[in-house]
Parts: sequence; C-alpha cells; structure tokens
Amino acid sequence: MKNVLPLCAAGFVTAFGAHGVASGLGFLQTNLLTLGLLLAIYDGAEIVLKPVFGSLADRIGPRPVLLGGLVAFVVASAAFVLVDNVAVARFGQGVAAAAFSPAASAMVARLTPPDAKGKAFGRYGAWKGIGYTAGPLLGGLLIHLGGFDLLFLTMAALAAAVAAWVMSVPKLEPLPRHRQTVVDLAKRLSHSDFLRPTAALAASTAALATGVGFLPVKAAQHGPIVTGAAVSLLAITAALVQPRVGAALDAGRVSTRLGTRAGVLTAATGFVAAAAIPGLAGTLVAAVLIGAGSGTVTPLAFAALANSTPEEHLGQTMGSAEVGREFGDAGGPLLVGGLASLASLPVGLLGLAAVIALTAW
Repeated sequence: MKNVLPLCAAGFVTAFGAHGVASGLGFLQTNLLTLGLLLAIYDGAEIVLKPVFGSLADRIGPRPVLLGGLVAFVVASAAFVLVDNVAVARFGQGVAAAAFSPAASAMVARLTPPDAKGKAFGRYGAWKGIGYTAGPLLGGLLIHLGGFDLLFLTMAALAAAVAAWVMSVPKLEPLPRHRQTVVDLAKRLSHSDFLRPTAALAASTAALATGVGFLPVKAAQHGPIVTGAAVSLLAITAALVQPRVGAALDAGRVSTRLGTRAGVLTAATGFVAAAAIPGLAGTLVAAVLIGAGSGTVTPLAFAALANSTPEEHLGQTMGSAEVGREFGDAGGPLLVGGLASLASLPVGLLGLAAVIALTAW
C-alpha cells in the first residue's frame, strides 16, 4: 500500500489542477463566452486524450507515461509566468493530466492484489476528492496572495515534487498484448462490466461537483463561513468513507454491484434532501449524503473496472472510464444550472437526483 501513496498524490494534482484555476477565472476581465471556453479547455483536453494516453500506458508501461505527464504539467504551469496566457497554460495542463491520470489509476490496479484493490482505490479516490474540493479554496487563497503567477508556480512545484516521489514506485513493464481490433475494443467498452461502473463514476462525480457548486447557493444567506463549512463537510465525508468502503469490499462485507447501487442512490437522496428540507439543515444533511454516496461509489466502481479488465488493457480502460467522470464533472452542474434558470433551484436538484438514480440499474 506504501507504493500507492505517490499515485494518490498524482491524483490530487490532476484534481487540484482542474478546480484550482477554475475558481479564479471569474476575476479575469473577460466576457462570459471566453470564460466558458477557459473553463472547458482543461476538461476538453482530458476527454479527448485520456483514452489515447491510457492505451500508450499499456503499450510502453504506465510509469513513463505518468512521469512524462507530471513533467509536462510542471512545464505547462511554469510557462504561464512567461507567456501570461491562461488558455495556453490550461490546455497544456489538460494534455498533461490526460497522460498521468489514467496511468496512475492503472498502476494502482497493477500494484495491488485483488484482495486489496478496494482499499487502494478508496485511498486514491479520497485524494482526488480532496483535490477537487480543496482546489477552489486553495486556488482562491493563492490568487489572493500572489495572483495567478503564484497559483501556477505552486502547481508546478507540487507536480515536480510528486514526480520525484513517483520515482520510488516500482517500474512496471508492459504486459504481452493480444492483437485487438476496433470491434474488440467497442465490444469491451460496451459491455455492462464497463458501462455500469463508468456510469456510476460519472454520477458520483456529477454529484460531487454539483454539491460543491450549488449547496453554497442554498445556504448563501448564512454567510461564507457556513457555506464553506458545508462544502468541507461534503469533502470530509467523502474522504473518510472511501477507504472504509474499500476495506469492506476487500473483506467481503460488501459487493461492487450492490454497494455501487447503494452509493448512487444515497447521493441522489442527498439532492432530494437539499430540495425538500428548508434552511441550513437541508444543506448539511445533503452534504453528508452526497459525500457518503460519492465516497461509496468511487472505490467500488474502480475496483470493479480493475477486476473485470485484463491487465494488459488497464490503461485503456481507466482512460476511457475517466472520460465518463469528466462528463459527469461538467454535466451535473450544467443540468442543475439549466433547470434552475428555467424553474428553480429545487427543481434543478431534483432533476439531477433523478438522473443520478437512473445509473443504479
């Protein structure tokens, strides 16, 4: 399990990179269309390139792809100070994250035995969840203290430190690969063993992103300290639940299918609570349920993917599954925002609850 910690740190880097800069883009003097493009460019690069780099990790081994991605993230982050162009830096960061994120999850799968995958992915998911949630808070603080230069340089230093740490992880040679046609790939990625956990990961990420973004809106009248506490409660709950659920899976106390279904429905119930229970009580109950649901799904779904995928295709599978998470990360807030603008925030939250619940098939 010690070898997994540097990989967890790599997961934190990509999550912090995604949300740390996004929190401060609204302070730029730019129009809303440009703001939307700046927000989308990081995730867009990941959506397109994660399966590509995942396949490369299978072909040449995951550690070179992981290290190369981290080094590229350092270069892209530090380059902002020289070029002073957020779009260029964000695109470079997105390309780099598309490389090291699926390579890291593939290494987690290969370095842990079947009876320890749940706990390993629980820890990995917890670190990513903290990065997603803490990104806006830390990013905003760094921008306040030293502007975007300080934020990008901090991310460069963080990625460099993680790259050095990853050098301690054993090198994994590429495994012998059977010839795979496009039809074979399509058949594998359309099988329920891939679709079920990937849909659940998309739903849990949508729940996490929407909870972080919209629960503060529900509790806005209580001030920034209270809304910040609500977001922190969600993040802490998810971080605490993931390793424990993973350990329960390893011990045989929970199955991936039933546990994932329970987690998805718990997250959906959180949004129902946010819509139905008035005041601060509804916000806090929702934060706990959404955090617990998302924290339950992540290690179980990743473990299910790892256990159902031949090791020589782990990078490709993890990269493709990560695309589902990116769609959830963007789609959840968009769905709630769209429905809220047409009707009300409770309607938007209930709409997302219904969509999330549908993935519990």
